[in-house]
Amino acid sequence: MTQSTGSIRVSDRGDSRWVVIDNPAARNAYDQEMATRLAEVIEASTDVRSVVITGSPGAFCAGGMLAGLSAPTQHGMRELYRSSLRLFDAVRQCPRPVIAAVNGAAAGGGNELVIACDLAIAAESATFGQTGPRVGSAPVTGATNVLGVQIGEKRAKEMAMLCRRYTAAQALDLGLINAVVPDADLESTVQEWCEHIATLSPRYLEITKVSSNIWWNSARDSFAQGIGMLVQAIGSPDMVEGATAFLEKRRPDFRLDQGELPPDPR
Repeated sequence: MTQSTGSIRVSDRGDSRWVVIDNPAARNAYDQEMATRLAEVIEASTDVRSVVITGSPGAFCAGGMLAGLSAPTQHGMRELYRSSLRLFDAVRQCPRPVIAAVNGAAAGGGNELVIACDLAIAAESATFGQTGPRVGSAPVTGATNVLGVQIGEKRAKEMAMLCRRYTAAQALDLGLINAVVPDADLESTVQEWCEHIATLSPRYLEITKVSSNIWWNSARDSFAQGIGMLVQAIGSPDMVEGATAFLEKRRPDFRLDQGELPPDPR
């Protein structure tokens, strides 16, 4: 099966289904419609042994589209948040192992997509990191909760709060990914992993995956609460300034609340 679904390209390679995020003009960022299509493809992938998510050349995934944050609407942002969570849940609820083939920058929601995947293999040129507090958002669907289980709380807070960029080698040392390979070997290596998965029992792989979701499931309430807080902050000065500065390629000018503190009674 080979098909093209808008900005999503899907093809089957033997027993594995490869899903390519294809929005190179925006470094493979996704909007609500793209995230929904990704989720639908993954949810329907019960007829293969494994699923691979990767990006078109140039990036893995830059997360949610930031253009809407500079002039946000309640409805549009709610739908983007909800579709992002649906995508990550689809990865976790898919009965097949889902592998991130990280071929470039995994930033913001793209880094959280790596967190959601069962396995992750990166090209040497790949980079990782969260962007939320730098662009007027917060990574509440993985990086502020599940990531702490994967790489440790202090490291997870560093990644979520400081918005630094990490090389593939650093991500491997942290425990965020499983392997790093030369760029030219990424697809062949991932396909080798898929072929190995195809030799294993799909029934017991599913049982293993469902059991391993204990920490994701435990954090699920945190996701919903975090999205609720993000919804309340839609249109805030920090959201507008962060997104505008990103689009204008300048440093954001975030300010403390403008209200004055009460006088010191002393």
